[in-house]
Amino acid sequence: MPKPRVQLSTFGACAVFLLTAYSHPDSRATLSAQSAAKVANPITGEGLPNPVPRVTRNWGQLPAGRTWGTSAGIDIDPKDGHIWGYERCGAGAAGGAGGGGVSCDTNLVDPVFKFDRHTGAVLANFGKGVMVTPHGISVDRQGNVWIADFAGNAAGTKGHQVHKFSSKGEKLLSLGIAGKPGNADGQFNQPNDVVVGPDGSLYVSDGHDAQGMTTNQAIAEGLKRGATSRISKFTPEGTFIKSWGTIGVRHGEFRTPHALMFDARGRLWVADRGNHRLEIFDQDGKYLESRYMYGRISGFFIKGNLLYAIDSESGPLNHPNWRDGVRIGPLDEDRITAFIPPFEREDRVYQGTAGEGVAVDADGNVYAAEGPNSLAQAGGAFTKYSAK
Repeated sequence: MPKPRVQLSTFGACAVFLLTAYSHPDSRATLSAQSAAKVANPITGEGLPNPVPRVTRNWGQLPAGRTWGTSAGIDIDPKDGHIWGYERCGAGAAGGAGGGGVSCDTNLVDPVFKFDRHTGAVLANFGKGVMVTPHGISVDRQGNVWIADFAGNAAGTKGHQVHKFSSKGEKLLSLGIAGKPGNADGQFNQPNDVVVGPDGSLYVSDGHDAQGMTTNQAIAEGLKRGATSRISKFTPEGTFIKSWGTIGVRHGEFRTPHALMFDARGRLWVADRGNHRLEIFDQDGKYLESRYMYGRISGFFIKGNLLYAIDSESGPLNHPNWRDGVRIGPLDEDRITAFIPPFEREDRVYQGTAGEGVAVDADGNVYAAEGPNSLAQAGGAFTKYSAK
């Protein structure tokens, strides 16, 4: 089990230190100070190396006359390695959820971008008029771009859908019922993310509100009003197959399944943000295992045998002491080996603020998609972290 492995490792390290210290009493104080400085703390990030210390704020070019809005999603094109992301049409908050404020429904500009990973130049820009609040984004092996639109507009004509675009911006497929949230088969109520499975099947994580349900009564009330926290599976053509999960804390239940990704073994990983964990399933929804050392995860990225998970939400009142940022660790262990620190923000005492989406390019550069918590500190919707 992951937790005992970490505890035994820590105990072993402490035992070695104690034996060394007591066999050399004259250097005990020096060794104690050196050991304290080297102890790695996955909760705060202290003592962990940062592999990409150079920070480029406000990365990526924005068309003239536009202002960066928030984001939550970013991905790597599997064909050419460039960067796909979106910004919410200038919206600084949730993007007009429920039909209020600025959104991609009220500000008709193209929200979807493809950036040159070397220069930040715009290679493609599309999606105007289709969505309200883009949320999750993924690019399949053919280069098609999938986006979840998690909010509805005031007119009830857009949102609560998943859209498939060609790399040139042609809309190829839509799932869900436009502007009509619900929990029936094939329907969505605030979809968060979408990913294409190894066999072409489609997986959508649905339900955003449950992360705020912190009592059994709140969960019961949420279920009564039709709130969801589940994964829905579809054929490549968009026919509903099955769904699994509900609001809760047991394995196979979720409190906001915020992001999805498959690993090379064909396992589906889910960022269960409200429960502060990653859940791993087979392609039919059978629970396999979990990870607990990555904080309150908004997004994650798997590159080789490394897992990069970005914590954008941990704060003094909802996840005390856990510092925001990107935690990095081996895919098959619940262990943190590196940490990319957050931006500082005074009202997030000692904990900072970071983005919601994360991706890693072929050179190991890390890109963050900045959400409402971090947009002001980042200066734009995207941040690039590089080694030099």
